[in-house]
Amino acid sequence: MQTIRGRLTAWYSAALALTLAAFSAVLYLDRRSASYQDLDQRIRSEASLTAGILAESFRARGVLVRPDTAGHPVLIADVAGLLEAVPDFLIVTAREGSLLFASSDARALTFQQVEQLRRLASAPPVGGGGGQSAGAVTLEPGGPTIHYAVRALTDAGPQFGAILAGASVRAAELGPAQLLSSFALVLPLGVAVALLMGSWISRRALGPVDRLITEVREITDGRSLHRRLAEPLVKDELGRLAETLNQMLARLERNFVALRRFTADASHELKTPLTVLRAGVERAITTPSLPQETLAALEETLQETKRMTELVDALLTLARADEGIAPLHREPVDLRGILEEARETGELLAEQAGVQIEVATPPEPMVVSVDAARIRQLILNLLTNAVKYTPAGGSVRLQLGSTNGTLTVTVADTGIGIAPGDLPHIFDRFWRADSARTRTGERPGVGLGLDICKWIAEAHGGRIAVVSRPGRGTTFTVTLPSESAAPKP
Repeated sequence: MQTIRGRLTAWYSAALALTLAAFSAVLYLDRRSASYQDLDQRIRSEASLTAGILAESFRARGVLVRPDTAGHPVLIADVAGLLEAVPDFLIVTAREGSLLFASSDARALTFQQVEQLRRLASAPPVGGGGGQSAGAVTLEPGGPTIHYAVRALTDAGPQFGAILAGASVRAAELGPAQLLSSFALVLPLGVAVALLMGSWISRRALGPVDRLITEVREITDGRSLHRRLAEPLVKDELGRLAETLNQMLARLERNFVALRRFTADASHELKTPLTVLRAGVERAITTPSLPQETLAALEETLQETKRMTELVDALLTLARADEGIAPLHREPVDLRGILEEARETGELLAEQAGVQIEVATPPEPMVVSVDAARIRQLILNLLTNAVKYTPAGGSVRLQLGSTNGTLTVTVADTGIGIAPGDLPHIFDRFWRADSARTRTGERPGVGLGLDICKWIAEAHGGRIAVVSRPGRGTTFTVTLPSESAAPKP
């Protein structure tokens, strides 16, 4: 389970299922024990009832045993008829151990099973017991398991020995088994209800956490740090968490504000001296009869000055973007014109690097309301990177199109590509990929160009995506929403 809600629901359901299972087991065992006790009480009552019938019959008749046609002693018919009303297994034995009477259930048994019961009735009681004994036995072969009670007959005349009353445990186990079956049917329903209830309870309990996560997720960058989380009136764990997060956001906001102010102020203060320095170097280069060593040093200085100026401009742009004071000057623009302008710059770069460049635009106007300067900056940044990281003999393709009502600008190259581990970071500020992505003799960038591209795309309500395979090339796709499209002339 990847969520606390799911784990809580699973734990609640598992706990309830285990509780129901334990309750069912305890109830089953208790009911089973009670059924066995009821069974034992019943057979003892049957034995006492049989002894009472025989004692009363002996007092009334005097003789209760007569020989049958084979000469074996048996219970007289009248008394035997009375004992037929006693349920379950009933055995009456003579003093010498012979069988005087067997109930209908007992007569349904095999001869060996009846003999087993007769021997139990003829055996002397274990440990005395006042002429009574009880126990459980499985009748062999293949017979039922029965509980039995043996009672000695002392009031029915000298011919009687003992009475054995017994009953199958199947009747005692039927009730608990049915109860267990009912629980087996109810348990899945209980677990299903527990899942629903657990999900509802966890949703209610973790609802504030979800709202807290949503609010924190919306504070995704330095421009949103002024926002604060709603603190509940009840200062429980969630209330204290929200308060702690708000304190952290306040500290972060102060740090970000100080950092932006420093970056903006430093960049602004550096622009003027850099401009003066660049102008002075450019004038010095035009001085006639300069030694070659001095000219080379001045050109190197001019290149570094230009690079520093670009860095300061990029920092100032991002600082203003973070402060929200970098407005876009939107106007309806045909993006085909911007791509044609980018082609001119790109062809100069591509010619120097030995790279082919191709620009594909649709025949119909692609008019959209954008800041033309920023979009031009975005495309030139991507195009420059594509040429920079494509070896000689490779190609770069710049394409404009529309997909599902959105305008797309695609810059694809056949360069060295970007490692999969670097892809998630290429839009991070001041982040640069492995040095292998910089060709020999070229200075690496400062890691701000793609961050500026990302800001320009998102400021126009669009997005920028990248797909790359090492050794096969990289494709950047800028998507502008159709809502910003202006009516075509």
